[in-house]
Amino acid sequence: MSRSVLVTGGNRGIGLAIARAFADNGDKVAVTFRSGEPPADLLERGVLAVRCDITDSEQVEQAYKEVEEKHGNVEVLVANAGITKDQLLMRMSEDDFSSVLDTNLVGAFRVVKRANRGMLRAKKGRVVLISSVVGLMGQAGQANYAASKAGLVGFARSLSRELSSRNITINVVAPGFVDTDMTRALSEEQRAGIVTQVPMGRYGTTEEIAAAVRFLASDDAAYITGAVIPVDGGLGMGH
Repeated sequence: MSRSVLVTGGNRGIGLAIARAFADNGDKVAVTFRSGEPPADLLERGVLAVRCDITDSEQVEQAYKEVEEKHGNVEVLVANAGITKDQLLMRMSEDDFSSVLDTNLVGAFRVVKRANRGMLRAKKGRVVLISSVVGLMGQAGQANYAASKAGLVGFARSLSRELSSRNITINVVAPGFVDTDMTRALSEEQRAGIVTQVPMGRYGTTEEIAAAVRFLASDDAAYITGAVIPVDGGLGMGH
């Protein structure tokens, strides 16, 4: 059956690949985006694009109302929207730290809490949070980002204990280094250096992340909750 799926930050990178994967599966897909415009192929797939800054609770509420009006209650939520403001601790401002947490962690809280309303009524739901291998391993210059992505793990596992008896699963996907616009902006030397850390010797693709998300949202994953699924080519082994 076609489900109502919402992907935050679904207009580029990993979020875009996730939105495409669900749309190609026949689901009714909506994406939120803060800036720019969604690619034309998303609209051609019938994806609903809603402008929303997830740091603003009123905008989140308005986005849900629009999605619910057109697609019904959100049955699958993928909390993907995130930002980085990398800086060494001695140079990191309080805003650098708090704004990253407000988007990546508190933003996830806002969208999950709002989706939970309909999922509880329906007594079913799938939530997938997009974390990062950095949240498990740490990374110099990314204390804010790592803290926000690590926080998603505790958030998901706590919610799993609250909600799993209602047939609502909460899981985490932790991507490693993925071939996106962000990593393509690195120099060839930087890109080569990163690959040497990955046991599989290559970058992941956004489609590989999307496949893991789709699995966790499927009936095949009905007995999986509170899990952290690494899609990182072996980079985070042991975490």
